[in-house]
Amino acid sequence: MATSKDLPDVGGFIRDLRRNAKISLRQLAEQAGVSNPYLSQIERGLRKPSAEVLQQLASALRVSTPAMYLRAGLLDDKEGQGVLAAIAVDPELTMAQKQSLTQIYETFRRENARLAEATEAAATAETAAATAETAATAEKAATTETAATEPATAPEAPATVAAAATGPVTPEGTPTEAVLESVAVTEAGAAPAPTTAAPEQKAARRAARKAAGAAEEEQS
Repeated sequence: MATSKDLPDVGGFIRDLRRNAKISLRQLAEQAGVSNPYLSQIERGLRKPSAEVLQQLASALRVSTPAMYLRAGLLDDKEGQGVLAAIAVDPELTMAQKQSLTQIYETFRRENARLAEATEAAATAETAAATAETAATAEKAATTETAATEPATAPEAPATVAAAATGPVTPEGTPTEAVLESVAVTEAGAAPAPTTAAPEQKAARRAARKAAGAAEEEQS
């Protein structure tokens, strides 16, 4: 690829572009808005054109302004400007081909720049997501470890609700019905059937009743 040292001076560069485009000195001067003598002096290297004139000449010759600035020494050979300059001075290409190649090249460079920015943004987002996931995992592990080291709280014993007892109570204060129920539960088998009282027992009961009746009469 040609470098700025291999290329002709800006005057010769402009002259070659004009000849390749098959336009006269007068036509180029009119399209660029400069005089014929001034343009002639530029092509012969007697005058150094300003950046504004170079831009006008580049527009008239249908080449990129950076390529024109590069040949004039206003730009360094970087960011692909050397390629644009090489396309502009290639004698094997027509003006339309040079313009098409320049547009394609610049389109590719812009697309690559956007792709690089998108890739960098995706990598940054992925790194941030991985960092957040790692932090969440560490926090979860710390919470689990803390819960495992804390003593377990003993469950409270259910309150015993004593059933209310009714009815008469024994001399010790225990309800009679509760005593009877307890005795009935602890006894084995059914209660024995009542037996017929002996004659002596009946006589004793009658004597006791008589004595009780006599005592009541005496008191009254």
